[in-house]
Amino acid sequence: MKNFLFSLVAALFISFGYGQQLTDSSKFYIITCGPDPGPVYLAFGHSAIRMVDRSLGVDYVFNYGVFDFAQPNFYLNFARGSNNYLLGAYDYQYFEQSYIDDNRFLHEQSLNLTLEQRQRLYKFLVWNSMPANRAYWYDPYYDNCATRVRDAFVKVFGDSVKFDGSYIKTKYTIRQLKDLYANPYPWGNLGIDICQGMPIDRVVTPYQYMYLPAYIESAFDHATIMNDSATVPLVSAKRVIYEAKPLPASWIPHPMYVMGLIAVIALILAARDFSKQQLSTWFDALLFGLTGVIGIILLLLWFFTDHKAAANNLNLIWALPTHLIAVFAFIAQPRWLKWYFLLTALIQLALLGAWFFLPQQLNTALIPIAAALMIRSYIQFVLRKRGAYTRARIAKEMMF
Repeated sequence: MKNFLFSLVAALFISFGYGQQLTDSSKFYIITCGPDPGPVYLAFGHSAIRMVDRSLGVDYVFNYGVFDFAQPNFYLNFARGSNNYLLGAYDYQYFEQSYIDDNRFLHEQSLNLTLEQRQRLYKFLVWNSMPANRAYWYDPYYDNCATRVRDAFVKVFGDSVKFDGSYIKTKYTIRQLKDLYANPYPWGNLGIDICQGMPIDRVVTPYQYMYLPAYIESAFDHATIMNDSATVPLVSAKRVIYEAKPLPASWIPHPMYVMGLIAVIALILAARDFSKQQLSTWFDALLFGLTGVIGIILLLLWFFTDHKAAANNLNLIWALPTHLIAVFAFIAQPRWLKWYFLLTALIQLALLGAWFFLPQQLNTALIPIAAALMIRSYIQFVLRKRGAYTRARIAKEMMF
């Protein structure tokens, strides 16, 4: 019923809105929404455009963050990075209440536009929200709900609108900007850092900072527009519609603690294995098996999806897909296996030494995993070199 009503309101709006003339009482606003305390993909906030005309009795929001679960192959397209997002146009009060219900702050910037400029912007947004024009290929860093707000003003007003980025004094990469908002979601942030490679480690311009809604808000604060032959600030006033209430701290342990525990277990087992001259193969099967699966996923994201940020991913240095082959090799026990573990130990040692000098910023919570892989690879090599490991012995150790 909600989807039906949404579609009905949008259809009526699009049908009658294109030729509608705004009155002097019309007003445009930029709406900036805060992060959601839940999933990490909502950690970065949201941007939208609001249009109010009290004389006409309308209050609309233009939201570039709408997507349709009913579109063909939605989940497959989402996984492949080729999903369509839509511009939705609907009642603003519904939009506002949904964000308040989710305890997400709402900031409003009133825009300094003439009636003629408001009419041009309104006409463009209505045109853009029509079924034939509203879809676009979403990119989280270059073409999203925030950048589309900025781009709408550039398309409508051209050189008349100026975004002055001189107030930004930092030289952040995309990943560093992402971390400003994703760090409070450590597990989600870790997942993003594992899946995304070198493309997001480029230093970006102040204009590109605007992939984040917070920087849309600050960029509009510092923007100007030609208004009746005079240059004026684009934002005339600001107000806080809703301030989010503080929430209790999460009880979920930080990834660094969990990964650190894995490294400690790897070290303890290595000491015990060396003392007893017997490998804890069950642990290695889990460690190398899981990291091998992660490596295969990273390869799939890199070569078989449209996720541009997943390319050239140096996490494949520790998440070697060949780890999975090594786990299956525990059954046959080929002679090359000990040399594979020696090579893996050396690779992980080199990775740990170069960790903070790589062209890709790897998540520091993964340092214990690389250390665990190095420790277990080395003990596998040493004990295999000292004694023959038969299938029967490995099977016994796997059952431990």
